Amino acid sequence: MTITPETTAEHDARTLVAHEHEVTPGEIAIGVIIGRTSEFFDFFVYAIASVLVFPRVFFSYADPLTGTLHSFAIFALAFVARPLGSIFFMGVDRRYGRGVKLTIALFLLGGSTAAIAFLPGFERIGWWAVALLALFRMGQGVALGGSWDGMAPLLAMNAPERHRGWYAALPQLGAPIGLIVASLLFAYFTAILPAEDFLSWGWRYPFFVAFAINVVALFARLRMVVTPEYTKLYENLTLAPASVAQTLRTAWRTVLLGAFAPLVSFAMFHIVTVFPLSWVHLFTDQTPSRFLLVEAGAAVLGLLAIIASGMLADRLGRRTVLGGCAALIAAFSGFAPQLLDAGRGGETAYMIVGFILLGLCFGQASGSLSTNFAPRHRYTGSALTADLAWMFGAGFAPLVALFLASHFGLVSSGAYLLSGALVTLLVLAMNRELARRPE
Repeated sequence: MTITPETTAEHDARTLVAHEHEVTPGEIAIGVIIGRTSEFFDFFVYAIASVLVFPRVFFSYADPLTGTLHSFAIFALAFVARPLGSIFFMGVDRRYGRGVKLTIALFLLGGSTAAIAFLPGFERIGWWAVALLALFRMGQGVALGGSWDGMAPLLAMNAPERHRGWYAALPQLGAPIGLIVASLLFAYFTAILPAEDFLSWGWRYPFFVAFAINVVALFARLRMVVTPEYTKLYENLTLAPASVAQTLRTAWRTVLLGAFAPLVSFAMFHIVTVFPLSWVHLFTDQTPSRFLLVEAGAAVLGLLAIIASGMLADRLGRRTVLGGCAALIAAFSGFAPQLLDAGRGGETAYMIVGFILLGLCFGQASGSLSTNFAPRHRYTGSALTADLAWMFGAGFAPLVALFLASHFGLVSSGAYLLSGALVTLLVLAMNRELARRPE
């Protein structure tokens, strides 16, 4: 096996665990949650700014609705760039090792995020502001693809057989935690600052915080990937990055089904986080801080629902939970538009019900077919599946939902969500292999 160089951070992490006991699934879970929380905090800082800040700062040439649609188009670029990041960093992983790959990817993620905070607006440098925002957004996407560390499948393989649903749900806790922190941070700044100060400099602080959190997360994740258990699995090719072309040739069906099986969960992800914030901000007189507090409170319920999804999956099976949640979300799509259009009480109900359903579904959405990959292709196949699921399910959801709702009424956003639920049910029905596997 080729000896690869260590980064200073990887060396420090290896020294830290050199004399410790064998890493347990619980410790792996903590590392996964920390890593996911940092990624989702970056994600939601950008997402919230896409609604509250970017239409005014970078798309001031357009009316508020058009500016927000343009902002959401830039938002989607990260999801398009993410698979490219995975392909590029798989090569880095094979040549230089996991520690080097993770260090570069997370500093690229943090650097791209922090760089956005320094960007002048359209009024100062014109279209260069838009071009640079798009460039740094793509940098975030490439970095997210490169930040794949294989710890989620490692966790699944090390989890007790009767508790795989529980351990599958744990990494997903990073999403509501990241959203809660980002929402509260923006709520604080929008509440204490005049609008002019917030749009001038206040919005930039959460982006600096994101960079600091990424540095902490880097050490937490390196501590896991340098453990003897992880290294042994890597050397045995269980968690080694296989060729993307070879993986697609031998496991294209699993990659394709895995990308579309959780479609409703990833679509729902933005239908209850980013889209309602944009709708309320554009079409009501509510203050952003109030709705962000509602969103943070609903995210707490979503976090509890993710935990519940793990318990349900261990009792009923992951496929059953995913299918049942898809059916419930299909039903939710029929009355969700009416709730969002029913004033503050309706909006709060929309967020509460939506986050509970999202938590139940999202808790089992990640890697629902990862065990179908042969060990040689599990690392690369799981990464590609996650990238494609986010791109197809979530990447364009805010743009499409806001465009449909603003041109054809809120009911059209419900129809969009329904289509995602139907795709998930269809794919689960097609995937007989998953149905036959013990959960």
